[in-house]
Amino acid sequence: MGILNKLFNFSGKSNYDELIADSIAEVKKTNNYFYVANVKNLESYVNTVSQFTDDVKIDFVLDCIHKIYTIEPPKNYYPNENRVIREAYINQIFKSKIQISFDQFDAMVNAICSTKNCYDFDLSTFSVSGILNQVEKQFSAKNLPESTLKSFEILKNYISKNNVYTSDKDRLKLISKIDSIVFSNANADKIKPTYFMGQDDFTAFANNIIQQKKDDEKELWFILIDKASKATGSKPSDKYLKDSKKIIDEMGSDKFKKTTHEWFQFIIDLKEKLTTQTHTYGTETYNIITSEFLSAINIETMKGFIWMCSHFYDNQTIQLLSKLAERCYKKIPQKGPAAAAIGNACLFSLYSSNGLDGIGQLSRLRLRIKQTNTQTIIEKYINSAAQKLGISTHEIEDLAVEDFGLTNNERTYVIEDFHCTIQITGVGKSSLRWFKADNTEQKSVPVIVKEKYAAKLKKIKDTQKQIEQTTSAQRDRIDRMLRSNRIMPLDYFIKNYFQHALLSFLSKKIIWNFIGENHSTTAIFKEETWVDFNNNSLNINDFNNVSLWHPVTAKTNEVKAWRNFLIENKIQQPLKQAFREIYILTDAEINTRNYSNRMAAHVLKQHQYVTLAKGRSWSAKLIGSWDGGDQDTAFLNLPEYNLRVEYWVNALNADNEFNDTGIWNYITTDQIRFINTTNNTSVDLIDIPPIAFSEALRDVDLFVGVASVGNDATWQDSGGLPAYRDYWQSYSFGDLSETAKNRKEILSGLIPRLKIANVSSIIDKFLVVKGKLRTYKIHIGSTNILMEPNDQYLCIVADRSQKSLTENLFIPFEGDSGLSVILSKAFLLANDDKITDTTITSQINRS
Repeated sequence: MGILNKLFNFSGKSNYDELIADSIAEVKKTNNYFYVANVKNLESYVNTVSQFTDDVKIDFVLDCIHKIYTIEPPKNYYPNENRVIREAYINQIFKSKIQISFDQFDAMVNAICSTKNCYDFDLSTFSVSGILNQVEKQFSAKNLPESTLKSFEILKNYISKNNVYTSDKDRLKLISKIDSIVFSNANADKIKPTYFMGQDDFTAFANNIIQQKKDDEKELWFILIDKASKATGSKPSDKYLKDSKKIIDEMGSDKFKKTTHEWFQFIIDLKEKLTTQTHTYGTETYNIITSEFLSAINIETMKGFIWMCSHFYDNQTIQLLSKLAERCYKKIPQKGPAAAAIGNACLFSLYSSNGLDGIGQLSRLRLRIKQTNTQTIIEKYINSAAQKLGISTHEIEDLAVEDFGLTNNERTYVIEDFHCTIQITGVGKSSLRWFKADNTEQKSVPVIVKEKYAAKLKKIKDTQKQIEQTTSAQRDRIDRMLRSNRIMPLDYFIKNYFQHALLSFLSKKIIWNFIGENHSTTAIFKEETWVDFNNNSLNINDFNNVSLWHPVTAKTNEVKAWRNFLIENKIQQPLKQAFREIYILTDAEINTRNYSNRMAAHVLKQHQYVTLAKGRSWSAKLIGSWDGGDQDTAFLNLPEYNLRVEYWVNALNADNEFNDTGIWNYITTDQIRFINTTNNTSVDLIDIPPIAFSEALRDVDLFVGVASVGNDATWQDSGGLPAYRDYWQSYSFGDLSETAKNRKEILSGLIPRLKIANVSSIIDKFLVVKGKLRTYKIHIGSTNILMEPNDQYLCIVADRSQKSLTENLFIPFEGDSGLSVILSKAFLLANDDKITDTTITSQINRS
């Protein structure tokens, strides 16, 4: 007797238990215990179930549903094999096309929804999604019987109430599918109204805009929303982009962009809502923070609309996509990025847009967004774009820098009898000045411009902001270029750096190597000519190639000469170059051969360290009190040298110092290694190129110099870690790092020009200030303070809101906040008799 005959007894009722038993036995040949089962390749499926007629398959599914409800829950940790196999068969059957009659659909819905314990099972148990996928095409535009319409209502109610392992997004999608089937039954020739379905603030905002559209345009939006809501995967298909473009063209691209731009701006400005819930377990109390930004289903729908924007390359769309990406990658506490899927969609559309403006924004975002996986996506897109053009990634980023219509670092707009000028005044800084017809300056925006030309005024201010963002981003990009030894042809350098309307502001204040066939020299642009550090003019056309000058490759006297030149000529570089910290291989590192302990044995604040590392393009992760969470290896890829730099860190498991999510508050540091990426072997430090070695250690010194607990003026007083207070003391007042040594050199030239010169002096590693009441020693590295005569510690927490005292002082480079802190403390303590803050005076007056 064949297996098909065995399945039916003489009463005509099916009996599939033998089939299920055979299937379990087959699976157990490879897995004695199993939580899931893939029945597709089982002999029982291939030779039997797949050969069933559609009617028998439905009968088998009904049998499985009824039996699943009768199976008692397991009494141990192992799942019920019978249930697992039956679930697997139900899901497998609806993966292939199968004809379902109205009566069969009614029977399945009744079987799923009529049992008392139906809400104990998630929707995937009975493949509700699979069933609806099958009937969606079969039942659409058909005259459904009343019983089937009632079944859809019952199923819809069941789905809306079922929250067992089923997300809101999945439930809403299934409900929407039911609504579409039922709507097409009664309105065969009409388009179903489709709105945003998420339960968040954006839904009300976006749907209100759609409701105000005219009927013809509204129907096109319904089609687009329906299409966007089905946007799955990491990138769109060509068909998706082609079909959506056809609808957008019918609507009109300006109408599409106007509405989507409003949506994008709403999300950019949207603030997440955080709710803290306190839970107590035994004697421990935990705070659980939940956040609300965008619902999952709205994130998926917006992803679809952002993909549609890959058709456009106008400045407003490109800028909004860039801002939207940055907003959606912003982290929400204890959750992660606000809406990474939207951010990823923005990256795709920026990459896919025509021209290089999108690539320019990707280059900016690479310096702004810290997540390692996002950095990888951006690099992939930039590399792909460069390969298409047959150029390097450096070159495509050069070409993508917008000039904003600048001339001599400024741009002028004329509006009626007035004109205004945007002028670059510094990195990330600019001025916007208004002038009357007679060229006299007007302090504020003219009233007629505000009232009559508000849209144009907004564009001017947006351009100003974009210029500021671009100068900051390009400064950071050039700073990263100091890691490489990039050489450019002279003509390329002149066109893309020296004569570029925006980059020229930066490049003219940077020292460059000019390389000829038989000789080379270094020069900077000063007073309309190129000069060396002796102020001798030179003709750069005598040279063939150009590269950034790096002080680690120069002799000491050359570095000192350039530093003196900058100070004497009051040239402030946009980045640390002449005063850049350099790290030369030491004897100790030669002896350890393939690792450095120079930055080992420090105690760092973990969150601050990881943020700094990611900001310098290192891959680093938070470690915590879980399996494998006791150590990490941060790394930086240096593809120009086929090297990967590694920095080892370990968890500091002391006094239960971790936060509510189990993340360690502190870590300790270990060795630095360089790995050859071609064979994954460790490289001897003596073989590392000087620039690569110096830049890697400079980064790590930054991590230590900023994130060390030794920099925290309050760490000791607030308790800290008792076992590590000796470290705090030794770091706070110990030897100067390379950064601090540079700071000391600057202070040596700066202090004599200040009004506190008569009461200040530099002695060893301290700036010593003689106040009216006591003498103070400010450590030039940590900025912490000791008071004479007994070296009593003085805790002063810097006020970040106060204006920097270095703003009106000439400093030959930008970006040393520690220098400002030291000077503010020095000015305060020089007049210690006028201090009124009791938290400070109580310490000073303590004997």
